[in-house]
Amino acid sequence: MTRGETAYAKLNLALHVRAREADGYHRIETIFAFCEEGDILTARPAEELTLEVTGPFAGRLAGETDNLVLKAARALGLSAALTLDKRLPVAAGLGGGSADAAALLRLYGGGEAVARALGADVPACLLSRTTRGEGRGDDIEPVEIEGLSGAPILLVNPGVPLSTGAVFSAWDGNDRGPLERWEEGRNDLEAPAIALVPIIADVLGALGDARIARMSGSGATCFGLYDDEGARNSAAKRIAAGRPGWWVSQTRLK
Repeated sequence: MTRGETAYAKLNLALHVRAREADGYHRIETIFAFCEEGDILTARPAEELTLEVTGPFAGRLAGETDNLVLKAARALGLSAALTLDKRLPVAAGLGGGSADAAALLRLYGGGEAVARALGADVPACLLSRTTRGEGRGDDIEPVEIEGLSGAPILLVNPGVPLSTGAVFSAWDGNDRGPLERWEEGRNDLEAPAIALVPIIADVLGALGDARIARMSGSGATCFGLYDDEGARNSAAKRIAAGRPGWWVSQTRLK
């Protein structure tokens, strides 16, 4: 019997970096939210563990033999034939491998302890609902934010992968204060990401008609939150026409 699960795209609606710890990790405060779309993971019984990656972004994972999906499967002792339909850009600030691993844990009942061992974003991706994250991002608490569910979102990626480690390393170390109201927050990784990949500033500029436009995670994907689907769709059409090489996705928040 084949089973399937969506690996929902993760957004950081705001991301405040508060400190760099002695071990090189960073203490953050963030609001995670999740989109209705994502990668699709399917699984069927098999005598050994295998993973086939398909979809428009499969090429970016070519040659990977130990990604987070396989690590999650091995942690659970699974024997299964897995197929990952990679619909989201790779190294893009959308949760990527963390969301894919979390989808497998939801399919097979893996818990929070396994999620924490796999990575800082995996516990939030396991829940795939609006959540406040602190510490390294894995100290999580679900939150209710009025008006977010179903809100029109436009995702835009300029087609440039960006290493999370490189962006955090480029952070200037200045604590700009706690995260209180997410609408009035910021993403402290935008400046270092733009220094590494300047075209991110163009993406944010293209989303200038949104109610809120920010980079997600360590980039390079940026999101625009719109008041209605008509405004979002018009922006998507304009950006796709002007920047045909960019990935543009119209979706909604879960």
